[in-house]
Amino acid sequence: MRAYEGARVSQLFISRLRGSPSRLPTSKREVVRRLAPQPQPFSQGEKGELRRQELAQFLLIVLSAWSLKWFYSTATVDQLRWILWPTTKLVELVTGAQFEFESRAGYMNSEQSFLIAASCAGVNFLITAFVMLALRKLWKDRNDKTAWWFVPIAAVLAFIATIVTNTVRISLALQMLGTQRRNRWLNAEDAHRLEGILVYFGFLLLLFVIADEVDRRLHGARDERAATVGFSRFLFPLAVCYATTLGVPLVNGAFRQREFWEHSAFVLLIPLALLTPLALFRIFATKLASLRPRRRLADPAMLSQDFD
Repeated sequence: MRAYEGARVSQLFISRLRGSPSRLPTSKREVVRRLAPQPQPFSQGEKGELRRQELAQFLLIVLSAWSLKWFYSTATVDQLRWILWPTTKLVELVTGAQFEFESRAGYMNSEQSFLIAASCAGVNFLITAFVMLALRKLWKDRNDKTAWWFVPIAAVLAFIATIVTNTVRISLALQMLGTQRRNRWLNAEDAHRLEGILVYFGFLLLLFVIADEVDRRLHGARDERAATVGFSRFLFPLAVCYATTLGVPLVNGAFRQREFWEHSAFVLLIPLALLTPLALFRIFATKLASLRPRRRLADPAMLSQDFD
């Protein structure tokens, strides 16, 4: 009887050992998951401190943008050489044209037919890009403490993006110089405004997409869902664009001028025209993905039997 019970126990022990390979990986993952450091929730005091820091960072972003906007509204072309000079040098490199600086006027090309003036500095795009990058970072890390260094980094990235974007805009304007005179549908001013808004908002979207992609690659799967939430994420740069190009002038009383409403029509409609193909593509891709047959997930119990 005892021999029979000993054989029975040995048989049960061997059967458990045979079934253990399918359970060992699961147990190992459970142990690692338990030992992995988990973020501790903030206390009430820490939450209050986090909100105060976020508010201070938000005010710093708004104050910086507003100060630059105020400076640009009264700045002369001599005071804007810090942004006009690198732009002009890059335009010379791209187009082969030569420009010379004329005090209180701007950079004039050798043919005396094109002037890079203070209005071509791209400071409005610089403000928009800075606000978009900074607020995006602040909102994305709203549940974590964000170091203050993201503000100057956003300013540097916005400055680099402004130089590149402004170079493209001015280079295109140089190429369109002859065609504007033969255009029957748009005068030179409207054609210049149309080209500027297309380039500026197009590069603003590109900058936003690049920032999303960089975050996804740096943080891995944690930002996978944030990078693929769909078309609605493009409403954020659109809202920032409207706030800086239309909201601020409205607050300053620009609505009393007729030129503001003419410019507003371009600013309102052209970004929407750029976003419409993206929205249609997103809808088409979603419909196409819904038509594909979905793979059924294997039953974990069936998977465990493969190891037995």
